[in-house]
Amino acid sequence: MTSPAPRGAAALFFIQMFSTLGFAVLYSTLVLYATHHLHFSNQNAAAVMGVFGAFNYGLHLFGGWLGGRWLSNRNLFVGGMALQVLGCAAIATGSLAGLYWGLAMFLTGSGLNVTCLNMMLTQRYAATDPRREAAFLWNYAGMNVGFFIGFTAAGWYQLDERYGALFIFATLGNLAAIVLAAWHWRTLADLDTPLLATDRATWRRRFLLGSLVLLGLVPLVALMLQHPGPTEALLKAVCAAVALALGWLTWRHPNAAERRRMLAYLLLALGSLVFWSLYQMAPNGLQTYAEHNVDRMVAGFEISPQWIQNINTAAIVLGGPLMAWGFARLRTRGWRIDVPQQFAASLLLMGAGFLALPLGIHLAGADGRAAFVWIFVSYLLQSLGELLISPVGYAMIGRLAPRQHQGLMMGAWMLVTGLASLFAGDFSGLLPEPAGSTPLATNPAYAALFERLGWGSVATGAALIALTPLLRRLIGPADRPEEDAPAAAVPH
Repeated sequence: MTSPAPRGAAALFFIQMFSTLGFAVLYSTLVLYATHHLHFSNQNAAAVMGVFGAFNYGLHLFGGWLGGRWLSNRNLFVGGMALQVLGCAAIATGSLAGLYWGLAMFLTGSGLNVTCLNMMLTQRYAATDPRREAAFLWNYAGMNVGFFIGFTAAGWYQLDERYGALFIFATLGNLAAIVLAAWHWRTLADLDTPLLATDRATWRRRFLLGSLVLLGLVPLVALMLQHPGPTEALLKAVCAAVALALGWLTWRHPNAAERRRMLAYLLLALGSLVFWSLYQMAPNGLQTYAEHNVDRMVAGFEISPQWIQNINTAAIVLGGPLMAWGFARLRTRGWRIDVPQQFAASLLLMGAGFLALPLGIHLAGADGRAAFVWIFVSYLLQSLGELLISPVGYAMIGRLAPRQHQGLMMGAWMLVTGLASLFAGDFSGLLPEPAGSTPLATNPAYAALFERLGWGSVATGAALIALTPLLRRLIGPADRPEEDAPAAAVPH
């Protein structure tokens, strides 16, 4: 008989659900809001969206350090949610200044507090507690419920472009997360963190300095958001420096077996960068394409652009368990399914997803609008690729990274996602300006870019297939084959 979940686990499920609402709204609406309401060009909106993703993912690792050593995970989570509430409220004013300062507050909060919520959950369980995996699956389910509600609400308000009401909705959702956290305040207290080992005077000093860091990030992020070009160049330079540092550490690492695994990590990171660069075009260039060049009338009902994101949500929630079950069956029959194969397959699926789009354009009706089924197929294939690459991406780091470099290599893996967001913004900026144009006029440019990106992903997947024997030798025998099995995808 399974023992009941520890105190706080159920509360964190609902806190996770409500805390996701604001991010889901902004993630799916930022480009549409910037182009429709603030009249950004497609290129400028794509650049802002790219920086949005880069900051969100890039701050995750820093959030774990700031929460565990300076503010406490509980305090940082609530402080971050408070910034998200203020950020959504500022964006709801409808002004350009409100957008930049609102995004700065929101990104500082969301970038830092995601890790804190996961840390609060993991601290409820002992290291050997078999209920830990189920707890994170439930937490992931709560996150996807939040995404579903956020995407659905965003699409409903988008039909009439009621952006002010939409961002007030996001504000209230984030506020509900704070109320729940306050209600369960004692239950969610930190357990076994470095901060707890300090005396009261040190705790107060760290709390003050941590709060200053949290608030000081807001004007810095606001300034950088207003200059997306230089900010993008700076962030790419940081990522390049980290890549060079990892290459140097790999070259100089004294243990030959660990050095080979580090080299495998670098090769797989390149494949991951290609995958996520295309994947993160969903709320950016692909959404613009879906809005203007796709026939979104299905059975007499108009599909809002944000609702298309729920194809991914449903595919992940339903497909994850099915794929895990299918892989387990195949392994019992002697099939070898490992990390290199899954990475290669994910890139092939991503490529097929993008190549479905120009096929839909080729078969478009007289008005140039592609049938909705083609964007549906594209998102479905991308989601299947995500199931293959996302769960094993983080799990494999514990296997490939030497103990002394695990923190750096985990942080670098997160930076890959942030860098991919910047590249997704670059690709989306190449798409034609839809304002004042007809689908017939913009279709050739869309088709040409989608074909290049699709075939590029297929070529990268084919290269990984060719490198699979080498990667298997570099990785060595798997100590725990189950690590390669797909589970729930890591939150994006």
